[in-house]
Amino acid sequence: MADSMDKVTVPELTNLLQMDPYLKPFEKDFKRRYGLFEKTLAMLEEAEGGYEQFTRSYMSFGVNRQPDGGLYFKEWVPAAEAVFLTGDFNGWNNFSHPYTQREYGKWDLYIPPKEDGSSPIPHGSKLKVVIRSKSGELLFRISPWAKYVVQEEKSVIYDWVHWEPPQPYKHRYPRPPKPRSLRIYESHVGIASPEGKIASYSNFTHNVLPRIKDLGYNCIQMMAIMEHAYYASFGYQITSFFAASSRYGNPEELKELVDAAHSMGIIVLLDVVHSHASKNTEDGLNSFDGTDSCFFHSGSRGEHSLWDSRLFNYSSWEVLRFLLSNLRWWMEEYKFDGFRFDGVTSMLYHHHGIGSGFSGDYNEYFGLQIDEDSLVYLMVSNYILHTLYPDCITIAEDVSGMPALCRPVTEGGGGFDYRLAMAIPDKWIQILKEYKDEDWNMGNIIYTLTNRRYAEKCIAYAESHDQALVGDKTLAFWLMDAEMYTNMSILTPLTQVIDRGIQLHKMIRLITHALGGEGYLNFMGNEFGHPEWLDFPRKGNNESYHYARRQFNLIDIDHLRYKMLYAFDRDMNRTEDKFGWLAAPPAFVSTKHEGDKIIAFERGNVLFIFNFHPSNSYTDYRVGVELPGKYKIKLDSDMAQYGGHQRLDHNTDFLTEPVPFNNRQNSLLVYIPCRTAIVLANEDISY
Repeated sequence: MADSMDKVTVPELTNLLQMDPYLKPFEKDFKRRYGLFEKTLAMLEEAEGGYEQFTRSYMSFGVNRQPDGGLYFKEWVPAAEAVFLTGDFNGWNNFSHPYTQREYGKWDLYIPPKEDGSSPIPHGSKLKVVIRSKSGELLFRISPWAKYVVQEEKSVIYDWVHWEPPQPYKHRYPRPPKPRSLRIYESHVGIASPEGKIASYSNFTHNVLPRIKDLGYNCIQMMAIMEHAYYASFGYQITSFFAASSRYGNPEELKELVDAAHSMGIIVLLDVVHSHASKNTEDGLNSFDGTDSCFFHSGSRGEHSLWDSRLFNYSSWEVLRFLLSNLRWWMEEYKFDGFRFDGVTSMLYHHHGIGSGFSGDYNEYFGLQIDEDSLVYLMVSNYILHTLYPDCITIAEDVSGMPALCRPVTEGGGGFDYRLAMAIPDKWIQILKEYKDEDWNMGNIIYTLTNRRYAEKCIAYAESHDQALVGDKTLAFWLMDAEMYTNMSILTPLTQVIDRGIQLHKMIRLITHALGGEGYLNFMGNEFGHPEWLDFPRKGNNESYHYARRQFNLIDIDHLRYKMLYAFDRDMNRTEDKFGWLAAPPAFVSTKHEGDKIIAFERGNVLFIFNFHPSNSYTDYRVGVELPGKYKIKLDSDMAQYGGHQRLDHNTDFLTEPVPFNNRQNSLLVYIPCRTAIVLANEDISY
């Protein structure tokens, strides 16, 4: 094996090894991974005529209309004795429409058109695949390739519905170009309304998209779109991979949503869950052909002990066909602009990250604990997506920090564009839980925000949906707790708790935005300090929707302070849009003063100054800056419209002096009030 690895050439591996010499001892691992990647592509070429054809398998599998008006059905059911189609169209006769067995476990069926040339199965009809297993048992299944499934009101099980509307939605707007800075609004359609019910795609299109646009986010990450039988799983226990969830509306309404976002210049990413699948059998993939394997590993390797779900066999040809075609389907049919891959850490390691602390020792990322089948699947996915769609964006949810995961496949990397900086929200919660304000450690905050792999892009966030879930608390709640219910009105005096909460909420967001990564993410509602956690209807809460909603109405009430946090979030994004710090190289931190609680840094020729001290304001505070010139305030968290105390004069010109300070060539003097953050830009340069 070692000899064959020596023959593998990773085109740009030297680039990676020069960037991180600590990877040199693992050169053979990179070669082996790349060799397996090349082998997979070569096999696709040989057996399927290349990935272009292979990834469009949804055009032959499941059900597809033929040029003559007939319907062609095809399934992979390796362990079946016989396969039939039943449904409304044949009066639910289980055996009148048998599939024909083909090689490699494939089965197909052709139903000719009606005499008038119309489809033999009308749009909206219910269907089921009937599988006779080796033991003679009859299994009633939904096609894994089903494009639309619905759940009747009293039913537990989903039904497969033939979706072929007479007037399908036609996309009118092209995909926007890839943004230079990614500002992501993490969204869940079902909870995107103040009402205690499941909200719709149409509600999101008409009521939420304009807010996202106003806030200055240029990307939406959509959760819980792939169909999942259990609403409270937050969309992470997928049952039908090709079906857009019917609880929010139909496929055409989702297409309209994506198209409307594109019309606003906003790109849309799909939360794709290829790390595991629901254990459901009747309306999921589990035991599809009556065996414990089929799409999954058999035995314990096919089970995720913590998630109680099934794990895909990425070395299986038909699983590759299914998952790669699934990515292509969402890009082609719905015009998504890319994906946030869920559960990547679980995929990369045989131990799935369970019980692993990930100390950062490089040996943890190589060797026998790596699931190379999964890793190669991710490399192939990223390579195909980025080749077919050069502007496609992929984000890895990886907590382990695997080296080169976000470097190009040609370097031996995983091919992702970004990874989520998952340590940052944990750090903020730890600080708010365990430390008094005067004990905050500036160096520790800076370390957490800047500790990322060189030249691997990160999406920074102060909190995501994970921190909003029941049992945890959002940052707003950690900061203000019960007073959010009583003291958020400007008609009542500003209490110490609310004042502290509002000031720190803004500062935490801005420093995360400016220092933490090459992209920024916010979970819907958190931008204005949404007052409650998130809890889906379930037995434990009497199936209540009270917490499964977002109270956007709060920002429209003039006398509530929520609108102040909203305004700051909006202006923070708009300021970034103008100056582009997320697209700039990492920041240079010149000041981290533990006693004064001051942090100052430059990024993208913009100067950021934070005073985290609870009570000390500083006059004529010297801050180092590289470029000489006249600096002006461009964002100030202390402004009255953001719930601040308006202590700064925006007409002030801050002129640099040729006085070197904190490793910078020049410096300037500022007044920086307590619990305030300011952003200064050099008027003498163009941005």
